[in-house]
Amino acid sequence: MTSPHASHKSVGSATLGGDWLVAADGVGVKRAGRWLIHDVDVEVRRGEIVTLIGPNGGGKTTLVRVLLALIAPDAGSVRRKAGLSVGYVPQEVQIDPVLPLTVRRLMTVTARHSRDEVASALRQTGTEQLIDQPVQVLSGGEFQRVLLARAVLRAPDLLILDEPVQGVDYAGEAALYKLIGEIRDRLGCGILMISHDLHVVMAATDRVLCLNHHVCCTGAPADVTQDAEYRRLFGPRAVEAYALYQHAHDHDHDLAGHVVPAAPEGEGTEQSGRDA
Repeated sequence: MTSPHASHKSVGSATLGGDWLVAADGVGVKRAGRWLIHDVDVEVRRGEIVTLIGPNGGGKTTLVRVLLALIAPDAGSVRRKAGLSVGYVPQEVQIDPVLPLTVRRLMTVTARHSRDEVASALRQTGTEQLIDQPVQVLSGGEFQRVLLARAVLRAPDLLILDEPVQGVDYAGEAALYKLIGEIRDRLGCGILMISHDLHVVMAATDRVLCLNHHVCCTGAPADVTQDAEYRRLFGPRAVEAYALYQHAHDHDHDLAGHVVPAAPEGEGTEQSGRDA
């Protein structure tokens, strides 16, 4: 089966150093006679953050499902590093409000881990103090951090994060993206994110891939924001959004949006508050 030909532009340097972890070559997925995605090339390497952006219905989640081997492509191929270990944070997790489920139990639903191992993973995301709390009482920011801790529990080679700041307020988004970068630095893993948060994510990623059924453009954020196709899809606000985050701050915010002193370079911000 062949997909329609569609060229895409690589803007700036699209390949960073490090070992490749997963790569899609000319991937296409067809349903009911319509291509959901076609001619998609993407590669994630160890130590880099790649972010998928694009309009709703543009195929971002479909591409992730192909990379995770949850669905088979109808065109093209996917290569995965032998023995690749993947941590995944889905876009939405629904938990029965009456289900007696603690954070520790959530962390061990699919695999056995000791309390010390769970606590260590939670510590990486600033949520160790929540280990015995019911999941239902967590704020949006706390819950996302717990899901992130669950994803890094096995020290994966590749983290795939589908809308990782969903349910988090504006100030908490920046803190969470900063944490994601710190996890990349600590574990040396590759990270593939899906995000609609142009105002923060463009400054928190190494490489951007703009997907609207096909790859419209890809490259470093500063280069992609100058691309005509990117501007057509997202408008002038998208360029302004990237520029907004290209300056230094003398303070940080916790998940509740409270101003706290800026952490020294390479250190995380203690997340003691809760977002609304």
